[in-house]
Amino acid sequence: MNYYKHETALIAQDVPVGDGTRVWAFVNIQSGAVIGRECNICDGCFIEKGVAVQDRVTIKNGVSVYEGVTLENDVFVGPHAVFVNDKYPRSRSVEWKLEPTFVRQGASLGANCTVMCGVEIGAFALIGAGSVVLEDVPAHALVVGNPARQIGWVDRQGRRLDAALCSPDGETFLKTGKGLQAAGGTDA
Repeated sequence: MNYYKHETALIAQDVPVGDGTRVWAFVNIQSGAVIGRECNICDGCFIEKGVAVQDRVTIKNGVSVYEGVTLENDVFVGPHAVFVNDKYPRSRSVEWKLEPTFVRQGASLGANCTVMCGVEIGAFALIGAGSVVLEDVPAHALVVGNPARQIGWVDRQGRRLDAALCSPDGETFLKTGKGLQAAGGTDA
């Protein structure tokens, strides 16, 4: 075992956990989940079967990640964020259909945000605290509110871009079909 597991954490025996990952107090990771390298899963998180957490992901305290969610490399999930995996919740529904949710590389989700199932949050997007995400978010988009709406663009560090799509340090971005991409082609 090349990862840290707090004595109160529950991790199913078949869950692969990558080297250097830290799993803190009162975390519950169910059988069928996959956890990458160098992740930080903070106190009180729940990770359901069928969740894929890639490398260097931070999941802060009290986050629930349900079946069908994929968190790509370098994603940050703020405290008490929730992922919904059922658009029409009913107890014991036989018609339930899983709708996968993807949070792409480097995206950051603010505290207490809610992400509806079936959406894709683009690479390096920034979701404001308390936002309710009901539809896809483009790469590098800054979204806030309920429902979440786009109010600007951000660079890889989450800093706002100006009207010319330039970061504070002068990096320029270009519009693509899925949002923005660094002009130098360095984005995923």
